[in-house]
Amino acid sequence: MEPHKKHSVDGTTLHKCHPCRRTIPYRIYAVFHTCGIIALMYHHVHSLLTEDKTLIISLLLLSDIVLTFMWTTMMCLRLNPVHRSEYPENCAAQLEDFPKLDVFICTADPYKEPPMMVANTALSVMAYDYPSDKISVYVSDDGGSSLTLFALMEAAKFSKFWLPFCKKNNVQDRSPEVYFSSDSHSWSDEDEYLKMMYEDMKSRVEHVVETGRVETEFITCDQIRGVFDLWTKEFTRHDHPTIIQVLQNSETNMDDTKKHTMPNLIYVSREKSKVSQHNFKAGALNTLLRVSAVMTNSPVILTLDCDMYSNDPTTPVRALCYLTDPEIISGLAYVQFPQKFEGVSKNDIYACEFKRLFDINMIGFDGLMGPNYVGTGCFFNRRAFYGPPSNFVLPEIDELRPNRIVDKPIEAQNVLILAHDVAGCNYEHNTNWGSKIGFRYGTLVEDYYTGYRLHCERWRSVFCSPKRPAFCGDSPKCLIDMVSQQKRWAVGLLEVSLSRYSPLTYGVKSMGMLMGVSYCQYAFWAFWAIPLIVYGFLPQLALFYGVSVFPKSSELWFSLYIFLSLGAYAQDLLDFVLEGGSYRGWWNDQRIWSMRGFSSFPFGFIEFTLKTLNLSTEGFNLTSKANDDAEQRKRYDQEIFDFGSSSSMFLPMATMAIVNLIALVWGLYCLLAWGEGLVLEIMLVSFVVVNCLPIYEAMIFRKDDGKLSNRVCFLAVILTFVLIVSGYFFVK
Repeated sequence: MEPHKKHSVDGTTLHKCHPCRRTIPYRIYAVFHTCGIIALMYHHVHSLLTEDKTLIISLLLLSDIVLTFMWTTMMCLRLNPVHRSEYPENCAAQLEDFPKLDVFICTADPYKEPPMMVANTALSVMAYDYPSDKISVYVSDDGGSSLTLFALMEAAKFSKFWLPFCKKNNVQDRSPEVYFSSDSHSWSDEDEYLKMMYEDMKSRVEHVVETGRVETEFITCDQIRGVFDLWTKEFTRHDHPTIIQVLQNSETNMDDTKKHTMPNLIYVSREKSKVSQHNFKAGALNTLLRVSAVMTNSPVILTLDCDMYSNDPTTPVRALCYLTDPEIISGLAYVQFPQKFEGVSKNDIYACEFKRLFDINMIGFDGLMGPNYVGTGCFFNRRAFYGPPSNFVLPEIDELRPNRIVDKPIEAQNVLILAHDVAGCNYEHNTNWGSKIGFRYGTLVEDYYTGYRLHCERWRSVFCSPKRPAFCGDSPKCLIDMVSQQKRWAVGLLEVSLSRYSPLTYGVKSMGMLMGVSYCQYAFWAFWAIPLIVYGFLPQLALFYGVSVFPKSSELWFSLYIFLSLGAYAQDLLDFVLEGGSYRGWWNDQRIWSMRGFSSFPFGFIEFTLKTLNLSTEGFNLTSKANDDAEQRKRYDQEIFDFGSSSSMFLPMATMAIVNLIALVWGLYCLLAWGEGLVLEIMLVSFVVVNCLPIYEAMIFRKDDGKLSNRVCFLAVILTFVLIVSGYFFVK
């Protein structure tokens, strides 16, 4: 799609595309920065040939090559960033018949992902400003938990009151938990009645979760009671039959006034076997793709994490502004909305909003072939899962064809039999599922990989970021959850970057230079560990022994280092602020980025190496969304770092902090005592020390449960002593 282009149907504007104003200045700056990088590489090579500090210069050269590569990947995303605006009121006026919509919600553990949270997410999308008989919500429960099924059963009963209430009163917050927790609206008798009904439902669900079983008196429907009988002693989360239960049928279920049709709500737990199973989320999504094809086969699919509730009831119509545009629909795979988070601390101390991932990089991708898929908040064209736009890949049975018209009720016996069959754990054997059809397997980051492979097939995508966030979720409230999540991503991304489908080779060939290199921004994420570790330890160790690793302040090369460093940081800050971030938020973001470089990234490298050598296997470990620790929440709101449980991932970070603090004290002493010092080295160390202030606080001054453990602190001190002593032989 061309910048400035206006897309219309019958003269009615559906959406517009606007280029960013900073594009031209960025392109000009890129030329100067590139010249600076070439000069820096010349300096390194010249030093390598003329000086005897071969090891030091080689490490600096390696680090700067990685930094140059990563800067290049980011610069590709800055060459043509675009913003979009859509007009849902025009789209709604144009559409005489809205297309059907299938919503996929995935959950896997009722204790890490509370069933009430799943129920609220389901209710929020069931209440869309969209024809209810066109909505089908499929909830995949990979944990096979009766607790989740019970919560959804209760949600189906509550929806008969909640949905008419929302549409009659034009409620914007359609997650009941959010609505009843808010003070931004006036309260009526109907509000009070619904709140009492909701709290009653919530207490039953939480009681069931607390006891760990669904008691007989809570089951009022004989048909549902028979389903709960499937949970026998032999039933485990890793070994159980397929369970598909229609909890609400739009053809037969209405609200209690008999005026409003209810959406379909279907619970799905795919068959699991200890012998044959896909552990990845993509396996659950492909199961939903097949089950929904058999039951409803809607042309539009929304994938949603169980903790990302709908925050805007008009969201589907916004997506249709693109997905129904005849000018682009034939090549459009999906419309990606950004992830937004509720309850984030004032300055986002853990950088969980991922401004680069969900905002800055997205508009850059959108100016090329479109944003990558981030696993949630994405409206898909079902046809995109069946091969390239010009080359349809046939599924193994006609009932799975994306263009098939469903003409049977979802509870018809033969429909349910086939749905159970396609949800079997052995169904995908010797088929194209996961390779040429559906969501793609082969990595822990199946969302990134799926979007990447769709772009390689020449599909396009669109980034839609309205002022009111379309979806909201919760973010980690302690550092260990954040770095553990990032480590899993690092492992998965390495699986892609070092495979035959690497964006640097396969991606560039399939998508073109700019798009392929742009995808490397994520694929080679873990490689950031190399320059961060080198610049976090090497100049500091050299400072102890008076060895210069950077040019002196009187040399011309000193100015080059200053230009490249300040230029890169200034450009990053400008991007961050122009896309709605704050200065303090940016500072926390780059601080967390450096912390990842000493925790998630190197440990991701280690985990990937062990996995490659068959010495370790990494499963899909969920990040807990249950935030019930009051003290932890209090620390988070006060923006005090909570390091959580003791972890070896904090050891390099703590060691780096101590080394830099001692190096700064020593460097300043030399500067004051003898009137000379290594200026660039001291500037770097000072920057690192300021970044590490929360670590020093957690090591020395704090006594609460969120501080760094004594074990990590003790080992960091020992490791610091070893590094300083051995540094003499390294830098001399």
